[in-house]
Amino acid sequence: MNSSSHRAFSLGRIAAITVNTLTELTRLKIFYVLLFFALFLIGSSIFMARLTFQQEFQVLKDIALGSMNIFTSVLAVVATARLIPQDLEDRTIYTILAKPVPRSEYLFGKLAGVLLLLALSVIIMSALFFVVLNIREQTVLSDTARQMGAAPAEQVAEALDAVRASAFNVNLLSGIAIIFIKACLLASLTLFVSTFATTSIFTTIVMVFVYFIGHLEGIAREYWLQANSAGWMTKAFLGLVALLFPDLQLFNLSDDIVVGTAIPLALFVKTIALGSFYIVFYLLLAWAVFYRKEL
Repeated sequence: MNSSSHRAFSLGRIAAITVNTLTELTRLKIFYVLLFFALFLIGSSIFMARLTFQQEFQVLKDIALGSMNIFTSVLAVVATARLIPQDLEDRTIYTILAKPVPRSEYLFGKLAGVLLLLALSVIIMSALFFVVLNIREQTVLSDTARQMGAAPAEQVAEALDAVRASAFNVNLLSGIAIIFIKACLLASLTLFVSTFATTSIFTTIVMVFVYFIGHLEGIAREYWLQANSAGWMTKAFLGLVALLFPDLQLFNLSDDIVVGTAIPLALFVKTIALGSFYIVFYLLLAWAVFYRKEL
């Protein structure tokens, strides 16, 4: 096969690597352990919610969204960190790259497999979450209707509408989408780190530090600006830090969603766009490093 066909960008080859990666990842025991743990927390939240009657829906949403956030973040790092080191250990990477498969397609396919795994996980957890939320909503509606049986029909209708409004709103879908995009960002960043890391353990340790840095970056930036003059050098330094280490707090909107605060459309679009930018940015960095990596 000639060199031009080797360089051609093929969605078919990427799809094959994606499916193979997804198949490998679904065989990992850690995936089922984490998924079971997340599903258990979401499912048990219906019983935990009974402890606080006035804020039961808030407790249910807080537990469910928190479980999804933790699970997807851990899965994104753990699953991605093992991809390249495992292929190097099994020597399957040499078999793949010996065929007319460019390194860019190899990376794209590997990352796509992880993102597909994250998407399936989010869909499964979201389905269970909405089932639990609907069950609890029907229970509260039944209790409210029974308790207000002697009240005027208009008051009963208003009370039931209030219950429905507090149980489900479109912000839940926005929050789940942001949780997913955050996990995809972490997967892309982990892939970049794994291109120059020696082992999956080292990659995971680095990502743990990056994760905490990303959540503390906003606080540190505000303190720095208050303690130092905001000159162009300071702004340039902070901009470089923000580029290399994304501010993960920008993706934590669950607290606002839980209390019922509406997420402005502009903020939602900005957050999704920011996450998408970082996904592409780290993927390109990963390709730049991996392209020159000696195998």
